[in-house]
Amino acid sequence: MTESTSDNEVREQLYELQSQLAFQEDTIHTLNQIVTEQQQQLARLNEMINQVKSQLESSADNQAGPASLERPPHY
Repeated sequence: MTESTSDNEVREQLYELQSQLAFQEDTIHTLNQIVTEQQQQLARLNEMINQVKSQLESSADNQAGPASLERPPHY
């Protein structure tokens, strides 16, 4: 094997490695964007859940009087 062939092989391998690295960097960037968006969605959903929970607790407190213990008229 000549030195020029070896140099060509090394260059091809280097080019291949650079291509793979560029692809992996792009994939990591894309995945990072997706994870960031999902985290924001989770934060919004948690906030909505807490609001609904507060509303339910508030309405349950308002209905917890003696009237809620009475039987409805259809019984």
